[in-house]
Amino acid sequence: MIEAVRTPWTDVAAHLAGGHGIAVLPFGALEQHGPHLPLGTDTITAAYVARQIATRLDAVLLPPVHYGDTWNNAGYPGTLSLAPSTVTAIAVDLGRALAASGAGGLVIVNGDWGNRQPLYSATRTLLDSGALNTITLDYPGMDDAITMLRDSHPAAPGLNHAEEIETSIMLQLTPEDVRQDRYVSCYPNFPTDFGTTPMQLHRFSESGVFGDPASASAAKGAAILDATVTASVAVLDDFIATVRASRQGVQTRSTA
Repeated sequence: MIEAVRTPWTDVAAHLAGGHGIAVLPFGALEQHGPHLPLGTDTITAAYVARQIATRLDAVLLPPVHYGDTWNNAGYPGTLSLAPSTVTAIAVDLGRALAASGAGGLVIVNGDWGNRQPLYSATRTLLDSGALNTITLDYPGMDDAITMLRDSHPAAPGLNHAEEIETSIMLQLTPEDVRQDRYVSCYPNFPTDFGTTPMQLHRFSESGVFGDPASASAAKGAAILDATVTASVAVLDDFIATVRASRQGVQTRSTA
């Protein structure tokens, strides 16, 4: 694995030209995570998972995108959100630039729920246009690990925001950034259409916490991250095979 941000272009070019030529891009967000977690929680998590994937694949690790579509948290100062079309455009532009640099494939590690649809659109655009083999990962394996390890009740099904789970992850990754003296619990009464209709979250929680971080631990965070990385690499087996086949096909045609 090599880090593009710390590596001369000649070495990146050689790494992309050899083997499968895959690059890994963490895509995060600058989004509120309560009074006890940093705005960069999603980016820090995505960057860690991306690094582990790149290490296991011997891929090129790209620097993270620190902003995303986090409109649902825009009511909390400090949250900086991109339009969905901007998220899509960033991913597409980077994919095309990677293809021009000789990359064989792009793995996007998505760190925020709001990025899912825009990054799916970007993946589809890159695939439909034939620009670059691309896949976006939304933390495969994480939900199963959370179900096994969670002690607190979620504020809503599938909602893990600034509570036990994300706090556990941050206690494992950057414990110095976790203000444990600021833990608060919040279980709002959500409307019946919550999760199906776009709505901003500041209406339901003054603190920005949804759930209870009190039972968080670094050990839980480590287990969740390990499960996510393992599942992510397993998901990529067929993608890597497709990338290798595509590169072999190009080489065969170029020598014919």
